[in-house]
Amino acid sequence: MKKIALLALTLTILTSCKTEKAPEKLADFTNASAENAVIYEANIRQYSPEGTFEAFTKDIPELKKLGVKVIWVMPIQPISMTKRKATDGRIVTEIQDEKERAKYLGSYYSISDYRGINPDMGTKSDFKDLVQTAHDNGIYVILDWVANHTGWDHPWIQTHAEYYHKNKDGEVTDPLNPETGESWGWTDVAHLDYSNPELHEVMKEEMMYWVKDLNIDGFRCDVADNVPTSFWEFAVPKLRQEKPLFMLMESNKEYLLKNNLFDMGYGWEAHHVMNDIHKGTKSVADLDSVFAKIKKDYSSTAYFMNFTSNHDENSWNGTEYDRMGDGVEAFTALTYTMPGMPLIYTGQEYELKHKLKFFEKDSIPKTKGKMFALYEKLGALKNNNPALNGAKKAASFQRIDTTNDSIVMAFTRENNNHKVIYIGNLSKANAVFTLPLEGTFTNYLTNEKVTFTKGQQHTLKPYQYYILLP
Repeated sequence: MKKIALLALTLTILTSCKTEKAPEKLADFTNASAENAVIYEANIRQYSPEGTFEAFTKDIPELKKLGVKVIWVMPIQPISMTKRKATDGRIVTEIQDEKERAKYLGSYYSISDYRGINPDMGTKSDFKDLVQTAHDNGIYVILDWVANHTGWDHPWIQTHAEYYHKNKDGEVTDPLNPETGESWGWTDVAHLDYSNPELHEVMKEEMMYWVKDLNIDGFRCDVADNVPTSFWEFAVPKLRQEKPLFMLMESNKEYLLKNNLFDMGYGWEAHHVMNDIHKGTKSVADLDSVFAKIKKDYSSTAYFMNFTSNHDENSWNGTEYDRMGDGVEAFTALTYTMPGMPLIYTGQEYELKHKLKFFEKDSIPKTKGKMFALYEKLGALKNNNPALNGAKKAASFQRIDTTNDSIVMAFTRENNNHKVIYIGNLSKANAVFTLPLEGTFTNYLTNEKVTFTKGQQHTLKPYQYYILLP
């Protein structure tokens, strides 16, 4: 009898093993992949108390719940010690106290080895696990790439000084403003000189290593318009011969969104206007001007990353709560419903309310609150409703005129019989208005019915908004 029971148990286990499906292989990135995607900026150092790949990788299924389709990993290479900065701007070697000196880990963007891994974060194998776990969850991984400069410890400083800009005395310089010749203040890095054609090939190969050996799906390119366009024209097509890639640039320059160079730019203008609307120095009319400018100055296939925060904004200008106050939820919903791709920066899903230290170890909270639930709902809508397609084949965007357009933003997105309507009071005062909208709709976030009739007067409280579905 025991043998029969053991045999039955064995058969049950074998049967369950057979029926358990392995994750499907993630298809190569395509333009269509971007249409309904949410992007997440991963600050590995600050994501967890450990600050490791392993700790981040465990939470990738949580990011999937938020509709994340692309993870942008901030630089993970070793950081230069030479000219390493402290939080107060001093060079770390100027600090006498050894314990105090050890606190300062330096800038992620001061890279000493393009193919190396910062040991504080883990190993190459750990990073491969991160990429594979993301792929198993249907998520692409792009790596932050710093092509404009290296750290002062990079071997090229000694072996290939011809790769760098130099002053009249032949000394390698930090990045200088080409118009004034003055330093940008990035004194912890050395400026690369792409007038040397050899550097084009060498830098392309450094990027290719991560595509071939680590199986990443693209790059977020730091200060992309500070690097000569000729480099991107040389490197990007060759990288894409190896594998289809998603290319995000830290720039909004129109010329870089052409000729199959970069897929997506930064939506800086809309972001700054949103900050200024809360300050009271700009109005919804200025946001309308941004949309009009994009339509006028850019190709119909150009699109942008929409955000309420990112690593620069958080560390230097404060959290979205500092900059947008009670408007955070309304502006967040706007970044999901307007054309483009919405960004979540590390910690926003957990209502991070402090500026993350840039040169030191810090950490985010991990308590789920109303923002996690909001990002989850918005992510599902973005992923699944074609009316919010926002990339090269974006759904239509039609402004709805109201009688109070200085503070009320209202628009319709439509695509193949799918429709989403956003109506928001982007101000600190009550908004009273009428608009030419008739019918009964579902408030997506509450599942309540909302009816509009001709000539009906509406009142929205400060920063109250609707996302409406037919």
